[in-house]
Amino acid sequence: MAFEGLAEKLQGAFKDLRGQGVVSEKDFEDAMRVVKMALLEADVNFKVVKEFVATIKEKALGAGVLKSLTPDQMVIKIVKDELVEMMGGTASKLTYSPSGFTVIMLVGLQGTGKTTTAGKLAAWLKQTGKHPMLAACDIYRPAAIDQLEIVGKAVNTPVYVNRDCNDAEQIASEAMKEAQRRGCNVLIIDTAGRLQIDEQLMDELKVLKWSIRPHEILLVVDALTGQDAVNIADGFNQALGVDGIIMTKMDGDSRGGAALSVKAVTGKPIKFMGTGEKYNALEPFYPDRIASRILGMGDVMSLIEQAENAFDEEESRKLEEKIRRNKFDLEDFLGQMRQINKLGGLSKLIDMIPGISAAQKKDINFEQGKAELQKWEAIILSMTPFERAKPNVLNASRRKRIAAGSGHTVQDVNQLIKKYEEMKKLTKVIANPDSKKARSMMRNLGF
Repeated sequence: MAFEGLAEKLQGAFKDLRGQGVVSEKDFEDAMRVVKMALLEADVNFKVVKEFVATIKEKALGAGVLKSLTPDQMVIKIVKDELVEMMGGTASKLTYSPSGFTVIMLVGLQGTGKTTTAGKLAAWLKQTGKHPMLAACDIYRPAAIDQLEIVGKAVNTPVYVNRDCNDAEQIASEAMKEAQRRGCNVLIIDTAGRLQIDEQLMDELKVLKWSIRPHEILLVVDALTGQDAVNIADGFNQALGVDGIIMTKMDGDSRGGAALSVKAVTGKPIKFMGTGEKYNALEPFYPDRIASRILGMGDVMSLIEQAENAFDEEESRKLEEKIRRNKFDLEDFLGQMRQINKLGGLSKLIDMIPGISAAQKKDINFEQGKAELQKWEAIILSMTPFERAKPNVLNASRRKRIAAGSGHTVQDVNQLIKKYEEMKKLTKVIANPDSKKARSMMRNLGF
């Protein structure tokens, strides 16, 4: 999970401060020492760490925070505010053309996931009501055009290609005309990359930039490369000038140093982060929400937004009606388990829930949870439609048959029924007409 190692160390640094009526200067200095080491171990730029810690000390000691009534809370608030500031302060949104047709140029080195990210960005734009088109302007990498066509098909987005042309500038120009002709209002240009920054690459990108005059130049970098990602971002920005960064593979980066350093070093914000392999695994980058996750405060806003995107409104309405009539069956139970997977699985959900520390998350076996969901699905699909709708008919002989048909044990079937009964009790609680707010929240979360 993103920032897992950093989150555990930072939360540990403030554990001893929490609940103390008085925080001594020594306690504060000890905590700051742990914070500094945690950031350095997370591969955050040394200069950034030095300035970060100095600013916190200045604000905490200068304002007399340690002598206040709630010194622990105020110190943590200062740390959160500085983390947010380090990552850019506020979310940086895409810039769209006032004329209605926007060109986004994706740049970056080979291997950062640029082509896949183009598809993810197209999928995200479609969710916001835009009509994107992809343009294959990588004229060097073998099969680059084929890959982008596969990506375009996966996200149901048109792709402009010209296999007979070896001029990226000409292809981009043709793509702009074709996109406008087809009524698309955003063109995403997938450009060529290199194994390293070189003069030829930058010259080609500069020519393309001058020719098409994109409204956004987004640099795609791999979070797993740590400070190399920051150095690459700095190099691209100085040579080409970029408007923002898409940080890929954030779900696999437990340190997070690149995400914390890049804005402070380059002056350019992270606009999106890739959080998985699926095409819906691209999220806008919100510094305040990321800081909350790192400090164990959760991220309820992102959880609600993703739930709203994942759950079909008509299906939610039908489910609410069934809950009111106490008709929640195993088919509904299976549907809600599948919705959890659409949200990114249990690990992603728990990462956004407030009050669960990084240390507690380590005790949760997410792989076991994923396997359990798959097991439940196999068991339910081994039932007849009648049995799914009427779980009370599941006697011993039926359960034995279902166990054999699903490749699991009778105990597994019994455990599933127990989980279903627990969720059914929960639905009775939220079906109470006096708890509209609770019912709405639970519906958004898929329960």
